[in-house]
Amino acid sequence: MKSPIINPQSSILSVDFAGLRLANPVFTASGTCGYAEELADFMDVNRLGGFITKSITRRPRQGNPTPRIVETDAGMLNAIGLANVGLDRFVAEKLPVIAQMSVPVFVNVAGERIEDYVAVTERLAGEPAIAGFELNISCPNVAKGGISFGRDPEQVAGITAAVRRAAGRKVLMVKLSPCVTDISVIARAAVQAGADALSLINTFTAMVIDIETRTPALANRTGGLSGPAVKPIAVYLVNKVYNDVAKKAGIPLLGLGGIRTASDAIEFMLAGASAVAIGTASFSRPDSAVQIIDGIADYCARHQVARIADLVGSLR
Repeated sequence: MKSPIINPQSSILSVDFAGLRLANPVFTASGTCGYAEELADFMDVNRLGGFITKSITRRPRQGNPTPRIVETDAGMLNAIGLANVGLDRFVAEKLPVIAQMSVPVFVNVAGERIEDYVAVTERLAGEPAIAGFELNISCPNVAKGGISFGRDPEQVAGITAAVRRAAGRKVLMVKLSPCVTDISVIARAAVQAGADALSLINTFTAMVIDIETRTPALANRTGGLSGPAVKPIAVYLVNKVYNDVAKKAGIPLLGLGGIRTASDAIEFMLAGASAVAIGTASFSRPDSAVQIIDGIADYCARHQVARIADLVGSLR
């Protein structure tokens, strides 16, 4: 496993995340930043704490028909449908680029069956350029797999245990859906089955209607709602999982959902997230992640925070 370069800006921002030493607590969110190189024209990707690729499946996927993105008040809906180049092309074309990065890279793994998740993970588990995996069992925009696994604690435990075995010594992070009765039940199932970390939240299933045509704005009818509209709910769910599961288990949380500013990121950390991920904000401001890193550093200086880790779960 490669050792990431500590951000020269300040070791104050350095955090331990499931055994990985990160230069700072800011990741990209899967599905919003491509495979690695797409944001390179807008920022120094190696300044990030971590990078999470878009979902990779066993075989290539074209995704859902268009239109599959629509803006809405304080956010956007997407129904991409896990479109990606597939495992073989990822290894041949994208992995060499990832190998040149000094930042820890997680691969988001998706599939229709448990065997699909295991196959992708097994193929990549021996790659030194990969720091870990984000298990996507919470995508609301596919007919098979995705959220169908993430709603049932027994299925969550089963798929997590299977991928845990396939991942070897790599870090395994499970991505949770907010569209469940009790997210803490799902989180506990993942942790007990071997998850090293949890990321939350994925998008909310939602709909936009074109009133002129009286049809859904998305060809898929529904999509995943992300952006500032979901942030207060995401902060609450992070705090709930932290208090109910993660704190006692010693499991780090990656918080995401509508983060646009350093203030947003700090909220998530106070609620219990050890790190945060930037997603939808990158569409309007591709360098938002590094701007947030600088903003967190400024917050620490103003509030005389000696270690960013001291903020985690410090909600009074």
